[in-house]
This record gives sequence, C-alpha cells and structure tokens, in this order.
Amino acid sequence: MNRTRWIFVAILLVALLIVGASLTWRALSDRSGTDDGLTVERPDTVTVRVLTALPVEPWVRSAAEAFNATDPVVDGVQVEIVAMDGLTALGRWDRNDFGALPADVRPEDLSEAEQAALRDFPTAWIPDSRYLVELANASYKERLGRDVFLTDGEYRAHPIAISLFTWGIYESRAEVLEDRFDTITWSTIHDAAVAGGGWPELGGDPGWGYFKLVVPNPRKNVGGLAAMIAAGGEYYGRTDVGVEDFTNPEFQAWLGELMGSVTDFSSASAYTAEDFALFGYSVGDGGQLLESDLLQNMQGILTRWEDPLMLYYPRYVTWFDFPFTVWIGPETSALEKNAALGFQRFLLSESQQEAALAYGLRPANPNVAVDASPDSLFVKWQDRGVEPIVPRADAMRSPNRDVLLTLLRWFDLNVVE
Repeated sequence: MNRTRWIFVAILLVALLIVGASLTWRALSDRSGTDDGLTVERPDTVTVRVLTALPVEPWVRSAAEAFNATDPVVDGVQVEIVAMDGLTALGRWDRNDFGALPADVRPEDLSEAEQAALRDFPTAWIPDSRYLVELANASYKERLGRDVFLTDGEYRAHPIAISLFTWGIYESRAEVLEDRFDTITWSTIHDAAVAGGGWPELGGDPGWGYFKLVVPNPRKNVGGLAAMIAAGGEYYGRTDVGVEDFTNPEFQAWLGELMGSVTDFSSASAYTAEDFALFGYSVGDGGQLLESDLLQNMQGILTRWEDPLMLYYPRYVTWFDFPFTVWIGPETSALEKNAALGFQRFLLSESQQEAALAYGLRPANPNVAVDASPDSLFVKWQDRGVEPIVPRADAMRSPNRDVLLTLLRWFDLNVVE
C-alpha cells in the first residue's frame, strides 16, 4: 500500500472517530437531562378521566373497576369515571370550563401551576348521543380553528351501547288507556292529560285523580329534551322538526298541556326513572323515558308498588348511542389518549357488552345479542313488553343547537315557575 492510500485510510478513521464520539456525547447528554426538550419520560401511572352520561355510568364505572384491576395494555393505567349529564357536559364544553388552551399556546409553555391545572382535563367523553359531540366540536372549532373530537380515524366517536326512549306506564293505568284509546302515543297521553274529569272520565279508578305524566327535567337530564322532540315528531308526523315547528303557537299550546300534567319539575332530580321507582304514583302514572333506565328500575317498582310497568315502543324513536369520544387536543398526552382507546376496546369486548345487558343497555358490539347473558334485563322483563328488536324505522333526527336552545327557553318561560 503506497503512502497516498495510508493517508486516505487515516483520514477516514479520524472522521469515523469524530462521528462516533459526537453520537456518544449526544446520547450521554440526553440521558443526563441536559436537553429536556428531547427527553420523554414515561410516567409511573396514566390516569384516564372519562366524563360519562348518567344512563351508562353504573355500567361504565363497574367496567372501569374491572379494567383497573387487570393488567392493561399500557402498564399503570387507571380509569377515573366522572358522572355528568350530557347536556350539562355540553354546557361546560361551550363555556370552556375544563380549561382548553388557546390555539397559540402549547402545554410546555405553561407554568408549573398551569400545567398542574391540566391534570384534571377530561381524556374522553361518553355523552348520551353523538349530536352532543358534534355540537361541542363545532363550538371549539370556531374558537380554535381545529377539531377537538373526530368523526373518523382511530380516535373517532364510537358508540359503546345503545338505548331508546320508550313508554313506561303502570299496568293498571295502561289497561285503562288501551281500552279507551287502543294505542299508547303522545296523542293518547295528551288526551289523558287534558281530561277534565280525570281518571274517572277515562274509565279509571276515581282514587287515581288526574293523569300525571313523567318526563325528565330538561335542565337536569337531556332526556327531557329528547321527550319533547319526540312529541314534536309525532305531532307533525315527521322525524325532522325544526325551530319554526317548536315556535308554532298551536304546537306550544299542545305541548304546554302535556307538560302541565307533570307533577313537579322543580323538585325532580336528574334520575327520573329512579324517582319513579322510589315514589311511585306520586311522581306519575307513566311517561316516555330511556329504556335502560326503565329496565333497571322495573324490579324496584314491582317490589314497592305491586303494580308492574308495561313498556310500549313509539313510532318515532329517539335513539341514544353513547359514543366514546377521545379529546385530541394537546391538553392530554399521547399516552392518555392511547390508554383511553384501550379502555374503549375493553368496553366493546364481548364480556363487557354482555355485562351491559344487566343494566338494560343494548350492545353496540354486533356479536352480542340482547339475550346473550342470563342476567339480561331484556330476558327478565320480556313479559312486560320488552322488544328485543325494535320494529320501528322512524328514527328522530338529531336536533341542532338552535332547537335545543329554543326548547329550553320555552320550558323556562312556560313550565318552570
């Protein structure tokens, strides 16, 4: 080998030594923490906070306890459930009560105190219905210029259970109404509500007094709005009802007569079906409530009042799909988001979907039937009118924000004293 080649090899070796030394120094610097911007430390625990609608909260909380007791995909994950009515949660999102950051602020730019405040930010939200997610996202998109809840991709809103609004009426009262009107509809209930002679005029026991409707307070339970929207659908004979329909004086007079038969909205809690079971006829004779809530309280009603409920499915059906929705903003970490997806998959597993049947919830997993579990309330109460497959195609369209605000304003002005 001549001198020129030796010089070339020497230069190459020196260059390799310099590169190797540089890479070693950078690696040691990263480990020593001299460049925190390149260091991602894995926390010992990851907390997933899930805002959860009231109808599915008992099941989701039980599932969270089971999930926390297992060895999840992401080690150290703990799921925390926060019960909150969907309409209440929507209001808090709209007001930004949870503290989402402005569009030009990054979490790493915050002070330690400000970063600590983000630790309670919700990782995911399970509202009653998908339209609530769409309304919340529209509000943030206008404020931040980007989506915070997605409609596609792995982080998209995904239903975890299904329920619908149906009539639940004490059997003794239901028999009288069917004898008089043949079918149970909003028109039937309206005519019963305005009967000047009360139950005797309808063919019932004079001791029952006047017909009393059970409807959730729309300021405490999104089901109250759902009931009024369903009533509007039947009144107009269509599934899409808008602001102009709800501001129609004739409809408002008709709806006012219906709502006037509710015993006391001011003292009603967010758990209307539970109140129905606890306080019986003093709360009402029947009403349109969420199927899962009715099924969960069927035993309590039978035990306390010895007068079981009968279920009747309306033509115009209001569905709740309880979508599991992951917040995709920078307020929560990638670890938290992915841990939330892990819990979502757990909820959709066949074992947890079967467990949901014991809470009167219809499975979102198509592999699980409503009679898949011996604890299924659909099996237990099938002689009370429960229909495993609802033979109705008239699903009410989701309301927009203007419709919700119109109904709430009408309720405040005309019903609540």
